[in-house]
Amino acid sequence: MAEQQSRAQQLVGDIAPKLAELTDEVLFGDVWVRPELSRRDRSLVTVAALTALGRTDQLRSHLNLALDNGVTREELAEVATHLAFYAGWPAGMSTATTLKQVLDER
Repeated sequence: MAEQQSRAQQLVGDIAPKLAELTDEVLFGDVWVRPELSRRDRSLVTVAALTALGRTDQLRSHLNLALDNGVTREELAEVATHLAFYAGWPAGMSTATTLKQVLDER
């Protein structure tokens, strides 16, 4: 039976295999498991960073991961609302609409 590919392998493994490998081994294999922050807190921080930076291409998967890691829909909506004032209204609105889509799909 073939081993299931990671999300990074699915997205860029054929074009940037080293990037996919580093994503799996360093980012998710080391950084995300460090004990100083829980996976839940890392998810909340990551969603906030992606919102502030306008990185909506990565936001959908991290919203799903945040929900899987125990961040509530209300907390994610509050991140969007809070960051609208710090990162700009479009950033907050984009996160809120992406969150709505993610929740509708779950």
